[in-house]
Amino acid sequence: MNRTLALVLWILLCFGAAALGALFPPGSWYADLAKPAWNPPNAWFGPVWTALYLMMGVAAWLVWRRKGWRGARVALSLFLVQLVCNALWSWLFFGLHAPLAALVDIVVLWLAILATALAFVRHSRPAALLLLPYLAWVGFATALNFALWRLNA
Repeated sequence: MNRTLALVLWILLCFGAAALGALFPPGSWYADLAKPAWNPPNAWFGPVWTALYLMMGVAAWLVWRRKGWRGARVALSLFLVQLVCNALWSWLFFGLHAPLAALVDIVVLWLAILATALAFVRHSRPAALLLLPYLAWVGFATALNFALWRLNA
C-alpha cells in the first residue's frame, strides 16, 4: 500500500472514532450538570481533540510503516482497542447520561493508551511520544469525569 494513502487511512480511522463520538453531543443535560471550577471551557475540547486524533493517526501510521500489520500486530491491536474505548465514552457519558459507566470506560481507555504507547515504543519512539499528550489529556479527562460523577451523583 502507498505510504501516503496509508497515512490518510490511519488518520481517517481516528477521525472516524471522533465522528462516532460526535453522534452524542453534550446538549442541555451536560450544560445543567454541576461542574468543578477547573472544568475547561467547551470551546477547548474541539481543537484539543482534533490535534490528538491527528497525532494518534500519525503514531499508528509510523508503527505500521516500520513494521507492517504482521510485525506490529500486538501494538496496532492495542491501538484499535483504545480507539474503541475512546469512541464508546461519548455514548456512555453523553448518550446514556451514565457518568459512572463512562468513568469505568475512561479508566480502561487510559490504561489502553498507556499499553499502546509502551507497545509502540518498541517499534517507533516518535510514535510513542506522539501518544503522550493524548495520555495526559485522557488523564485530565478521567479526573474531570470523576468530579462530574461525584458532583452530580
